[in-house]
Amino acid sequence: MSWMVTGGAGYIGAHIVRAFAERDLGCVVVDDLSSGHREFVPGSVPFVEGSVLDTDLLVRAIGENDVVGVVHLAGFKYAGVSVQRPLHTYEQNVTGTLSVLRALERTGVERVVFSSSAATYGTPDVDLVTEQTGTHPESPYGESKLIGEWLLRDQATATGLRHTSLRYFNVVGSGTSEVYDTSPHNLFPLVLEAIVEGRRPKIFGDDYPTPDGTCVRDYVHVADLAASHVSAAEALSDGTTLEPVYNLGSGDGLSVRQIMEAMARVTGVDIDPEICPRRPGDPARIVASGELAARDLGWRMRHSVDEMVATAWQARRAARSA
Repeated sequence: MSWMVTGGAGYIGAHIVRAFAERDLGCVVVDDLSSGHREFVPGSVPFVEGSVLDTDLLVRAIGENDVVGVVHLAGFKYAGVSVQRPLHTYEQNVTGTLSVLRALERTGVERVVFSSSAATYGTPDVDLVTEQTGTHPESPYGESKLIGEWLLRDQATATGLRHTSLRYFNVVGSGTSEVYDTSPHNLFPLVLEAIVEGRRPKIFGDDYPTPDGTCVRDYVHVADLAASHVSAAEALSDGTTLEPVYNLGSGDGLSVRQIMEAMARVTGVDIDPEICPRRPGDPARIVASGELAARDLGWRMRHSVDEMVATAWQARRAARSA
């Protein structure tokens, strides 16, 4: 028996694949490599190259690998770019999720852990986001993730599908030198690339109503996040009833300037960031409570900010020297 990880060749997905292996649970990866990397998937893990839009391919992968559940991560994940590419975003994230659910219905598989997002909340009007905080997405990406949650809910009503959705915040660090964040939009890789290339990293806005004027965000280590996905999969396999949604949050945010300071401490590079104007739509603060996930999924923050930076830096340097 195995779990299918869609998007398992990506930064987060590849960590989830390794988390399954650490608990001696089998998995198979489906990925079209549009943003993932084949080398991120261990050679011992079955790999199917293809899109989640191809329902027949998913049905075959499920049947050939004795799949009992799906961790669904595959999708278009760039919130800012989704504003310019709404149709592509909805096709990949909404139609893709529909295709996964259709494949599960055709094969009789009844367990799904869904990769959702903090983007479903939009700009919260509270200091600490909980699962009861209202959802007001402000991008096609955030809307597509919320629709994905609705699809699971409605399919569960119709068929008894057992599911949960995990809302991510800022996922950083690395659990292995073999995998690193290659996103062209995330803060950690942007700053690390600037350091490697001898450029000044950028801070977008230092006049927010926060302690140091820069945006405050919830940063969580990718290995901690991956472990909670496997815990969710195990709970669904054991027949445990889970909440429909969990926030994987720290409960305590960090500012962009604090991240820059940690980068300087860990890398030994004297960072002098360039202060740029605010970006439209960037809220001053998004921090979430992870209490519900701690109760049900064993979620906890196991890494300090310096450890988050150190593991990301080690993995990035390993990639450069490979």
